[in-house]
Amino acid sequence: MIELPEATRKARYDRLVGLDAVKRQLRKEAILLSDPERLHTWARRHHPGADPAALQLFADRAPLFVFAGDVGSGKSALAESFGCDLSEQLDLPVYLYRLKLATRGSGLVGEMTALIGDAFSFLHNEGRRARNARGVSSVLILVVDEADALVQSREAQQMHHEDRAGVDAFLAGVDSLAGARLPVLVVLCTNRVGALDPAVMRRAAANFTFARPDSEQRRAVLAQALQGISVRADTLDKLVELTGPTVDRPGYTFSDLTQRLIPAAVLQAFPDGPVRDEHLLTLANELAPSPVFTEGA
Repeated sequence: MIELPEATRKARYDRLVGLDAVKRQLRKEAILLSDPERLHTWARRHHPGADPAALQLFADRAPLFVFAGDVGSGKSALAESFGCDLSEQLDLPVYLYRLKLATRGSGLVGEMTALIGDAFSFLHNEGRRARNARGVSSVLILVVDEADALVQSREAQQMHHEDRAGVDAFLAGVDSLAGARLPVLVVLCTNRVGALDPAVMRRAAANFTFARPDSEQRRAVLAQALQGISVRADTLDKLVELTGPTVDRPGYTFSDLTQRLIPAAVLQAFPDGPVRDEHLLTLANELAPSPVFTEGA
């Protein structure tokens, strides 16, 4: 597992405009799974004298989130940056780790199972250190990108025995966290949610679906990206239209807007002059959006 630097996370999180609804739901889920005592504080205030069974059901869930959506929809960027928001909400340090595909190992019998087991042992050990009699002192987030390659459905005919054992080990690790009340969160990111093992989906506390931005979201992304550059209002309107879906192609993804269109306009203008409206409009006409990722891809 590789701990990621914190320096750029806040900027990445703030740049993810258009995902406000997902951010709000994720914040609530993450706060209550990281620090269940906040749920009891809420219950004492709003349901005095009672011990609602719903609280136990909520706390017993596995601290597992699934982020599913098309390529460039912002799921990985949010998974790797929402910890900065959680840190502000809890006023605690949040440590981010990634479980890389190298965890699958070289295919030796027992290797993948051992590596996954080591990852969850690490989470348990660090999680116990982060929770003591005085409460929570920090939170750990484990992000698994391209999760379908690690926990693909065991129903697949061609699945190798070692891969099946790896899925079993991952499920056992997730089960060990359910109800443990450790300040640990696991986030699975995938373009192929249908390829995930059904048992993984059943254990997820929450599933978040990421779609291509609609016109309002594209406007918000473009307006933020073009701050400090003089662009006419009608140009922005036209860019929103040009980057939307048509009868023969999909609309732009979030990353198409922020990593392709705007940088291409800057590159075209450099070094001779400023970014101009015509640069943006020409490029929006010429650049093809990322193709839709299908389950069979």
